[in-house]
Amino acid sequence: MPSLPKIRQVLLFFVFLGGSLVCSEPWRYSVSEEMEIGSFIANVVKDTGLGVEDLVARGARVIFDDHKPYLQLDQQTGNLLLNEQLDREALCHLTEPCILHFQVLFENPLQFFRAELWVNDINDHTPAFLDKHILLKISEGTAPGASFPMDSAQDLDVGKNGVQNYTLSPNPYFHLKLQDSDDGRKYPELFLDQSLDREKESEFTLIVTALDGGSPSRSGTTLVRILVFDINDNAPEFERSVYEVQVPENSSLDSLVVRVSATDLDAGIYGELSYSFSHVSRDIRKTFEIHPISGEIRLKALLDFELIQSFTINIQATDGGSLSGKSAVLVQVVDVNDNPPEIVMTSLTSPIPENSSPEMVVAIFSVRDQDSGDNGRMVCSIQDDLPFLLKPTFKNFYTLVAGLPLDRESQAEYNITITVTDLGTPRLKTQHNITVTVSDVNDNNNSPALHIGSVSATDRDSGANAQVTYSLLPPADPQLPLASLVSINADNGQLFALRSLDYEALQAFEFGVRAADRGSPALSSQARVRVLVLDDNDNAPFVLYPPQNGSAPCTELVPRAAEAGYLVTKVVAVDGDSGQNAWLSYQLLKATEPGLFGVWAHNGEVRTARLLSERDAVKHRLVVLVKDNGEPPRSASVTLHVLLVDGFSQPYLPLPEVAAAEARADPLTVYLVVALASVSSLFLFSVLVFVAVRLCRRSRAASAGRCSGPEGHFPGHLVDVSGAGTLSQSYQYEVCLRGGSGTSEFKFLKPAIPNVSPPEGKMEESHTFLNGFEFI
Repeated sequence: MPSLPKIRQVLLFFVFLGGSLVCSEPWRYSVSEEMEIGSFIANVVKDTGLGVEDLVARGARVIFDDHKPYLQLDQQTGNLLLNEQLDREALCHLTEPCILHFQVLFENPLQFFRAELWVNDINDHTPAFLDKHILLKISEGTAPGASFPMDSAQDLDVGKNGVQNYTLSPNPYFHLKLQDSDDGRKYPELFLDQSLDREKESEFTLIVTALDGGSPSRSGTTLVRILVFDINDNAPEFERSVYEVQVPENSSLDSLVVRVSATDLDAGIYGELSYSFSHVSRDIRKTFEIHPISGEIRLKALLDFELIQSFTINIQATDGGSLSGKSAVLVQVVDVNDNPPEIVMTSLTSPIPENSSPEMVVAIFSVRDQDSGDNGRMVCSIQDDLPFLLKPTFKNFYTLVAGLPLDRESQAEYNITITVTDLGTPRLKTQHNITVTVSDVNDNNNSPALHIGSVSATDRDSGANAQVTYSLLPPADPQLPLASLVSINADNGQLFALRSLDYEALQAFEFGVRAADRGSPALSSQARVRVLVLDDNDNAPFVLYPPQNGSAPCTELVPRAAEAGYLVTKVVAVDGDSGQNAWLSYQLLKATEPGLFGVWAHNGEVRTARLLSERDAVKHRLVVLVKDNGEPPRSASVTLHVLLVDGFSQPYLPLPEVAAAEARADPLTVYLVVALASVSSLFLFSVLVFVAVRLCRRSRAASAGRCSGPEGHFPGHLVDVSGAGTLSQSYQYEVCLRGGSGTSEFKFLKPAIPNVSPPEGKMEESHTFLNGFEFI
């Protein structure tokens, strides 16, 4: 029965493959602001369907998007409890509804449950006017029906708890109506019911009351002082009805936003204008100021695009007769890249065993950038030369997993730098360093002094005549260092290996053992011991092509007109081991454009997976993983550079890192071309001579009526590349051309040094194919 850790690893692997890391529908909880700390919100166990014991076993925790601990998870009961008093106005300002997003995270296996905490508003704020005393200067010639807008009252509550109505104290001159502002709020406006007479009443006061919709209702008042002036028949007019400006969020204090201007056809005091804000919010008054004479609007506080993206500022120009003209300034805050990315580590597993399976989760972390657009888009990466991979999981969460087999004997510790870079201008980046250690697993060959076997001899005598001692005989092969390989216990015949054996250097060896008694004269007997060394997967694959020791990388050219399945190149690798330890498989580990290229698993051929298009990048970088079939498997990687061209007639455009190396190699190229031309000429001449000699010999062989073998063997080593990419032993062949029958026969002899010893009673079979091809 498989052990529990292996079952968990398999389950975790299928969790990743299934993509079921996140609950599809978020949970929704609600809480009223100002509730006491420790108030019960919900029970996670009921919502997830898991047991209470899973909370501790799987490391359940609550993570809010802004990483603040608003809620506390009681792992003994599964209850979500309020961890601090919530102020809806501080959390969400005027946004409604006020939603705090968070996740319930389970580890081993990794699983997320999305949830939302809705913070409900209570009526805890009283409406308040920004100005407790308002002065209105109105000409006695103002016709009935004229309107006088007022600043709206401010209430930090929202919905029905916000300002709902305004009332005006009883008077014979004005009545009050509610109007809708550009930002959707209501503001009061006074309407003149009858003409004013300065001679009868030059000044009077009104009380305006703002009421919210809470229960009980709250209210705030302001005192409106009316001054009646002589007639003024022209109101100011602005140059534009709407001013649109863009202001970078990093603008300094007192920066000029815009200069507004209005004109009045009246003269004297009635033509003197003063500029002011008109029914604007508290945020606008905190952020901007307007000069009453020049009309310049300047920054009073720093801007922050992440908080407010735009402002609508209503302005008015008032002349000396209290007539006013209206305009609006639309301020768009331009985002700048002023927030570096943030990295928050959730979990880290270290050390990890060197026999860890691929896709094992080493670390979990999240990233965040408070900017927007490209300034808020992030790229997360680690070093290329590490056996680890980064995988995005849910939203802005990433997992660091093992990508390649680990070997503690090669490297016992990895310093991993997680780099998060945004795409803004200038680019900002944040780095976080973690150290992962690799724990040892007993995966090496035999240790020195390993007991490898025993020999035993019997003697039918008794006493000293029956006491047997054992010793090693000198080896028949003087090249065999027997004394450094094995030893024997003289008393019991046990054999020990004195050092680790290397299958690649010595597959088997024989030696003699002598057993002698202690009689007089001493009698002895001898036996032969044959030791077979079993292969262990102690050699990683070695890539022959493309070569990895060159100063410049090898670049493959692919025409853009290539069909799907076009052969780009072939990765050739060998393994010093034998048997299944040398069976190699290939896979594409990284690619500039996933899905454009593919690697055949058994022969390393790199082919196009689809038709190429003009949108595909010109330069591509492919990382191919070569892995053997040993236990544990060993691997090597190779980097390929592919360049897409419109046709092979197009001049080759070298990669930037190759251009310098090619420029330095120009004189050498000339020498190589001259040498190649010379060798080609000599080769062509040799072929012609060889053909002439062979024709003469064929003629003599035909007259003799038999096939004569070639004089000597064709020396050299012929390479056999199997599906796994390994090299076999050397072969020698004899080629015989027979005449007279009108057919050509090739006789392939068996290998001079076969790989496998033939079994007893081996029979050679002959198969004849087509025009007399014989395989012997």
